Amino acid sequence: MRFNGPLRKMSTQYGETIRYALKLGEDMLFMNQLIGKTIRIQFVGDHTCFCGSLVPEVYRQNFCKDCFFSKPEASPSIMRPELSQAHLGIEDRDLEFEKRMQLQPHLVYLAKTDRIKVGVTRKTQMPYRWMDQGARQAVILLETPNRYLAGEAEVALKDHFTDKTSWQAMLKDLGTDAQLNESKEIALAALPLHLREYADVSVKIWDFHYPIAHQPEKIKSISFKQKGDQWEGELFGIRGQYMITSVGVFNVRSHEGFMVDIEVK
Repeated sequence: MRFNGPLRKMSTQYGETIRYALKLGEDMLFMNQLIGKTIRIQFVGDHTCFCGSLVPEVYRQNFCKDCFFSKPEASPSIMRPELSQAHLGIEDRDLEFEKRMQLQPHLVYLAKTDRIKVGVTRKTQMPYRWMDQGARQAVILLETPNRYLAGEAEVALKDHFTDKTSWQAMLKDLGTDAQLNESKEIALAALPLHLREYADVSVKIWDFHYPIAHQPEKIKSISFKQKGDQWEGELFGIRGQYMITSVGVFNVRSHEGFMVDIEVK
């Protein structure tokens, strides 16, 4: 079976075991069914930007350089929520877009990947954000009415928790033994008083189980640099947006927009 088209991040479905699907052109590949099969992926040499245009290369995060510095979807507040200003009526790149994006409920959370990390996501992205990150567990700290307040809380908690994940340690399953509920108590106590009023009072901990048949002994990254680059290997499993294979680990998210040819043998 052969498929081709621009790579996009895999969609996820929460359940006893997370289910993954990869849309490629008009086709949908149900990735859990491909575990144990040999896959070949080849970069055919073009990129599709976020805007849909074919471009010589992707600059960052599936954007060409022009789009990265002009589109509201790539504005600094996307990566740094504390820079949001729509609640003040101040435009960055497109105020109407920024109001839709920023003036909606946001969650501040703790997730257990290789360590306990703090993060922010729109409420509508729960629990997909955690599955994309490869988290084993997650707990909600706050639900805020806008993105700015969530960003303010995240900044306040960076003295106590990281906001980064070591993907190598995560894929080796070198997790922390720290308990999320205990960490939640520490986090809430560390927040400024005006943010504690948004505290989530539930004790629910989300658990995530990924479809992995074999844990890799060594973590070797696979990436495409030029037209014709390819890899071929048995698919061992998936965690986050990483395909774990017999020849290395392929980060689908970092190759969004790459035009590829995929063969399932």
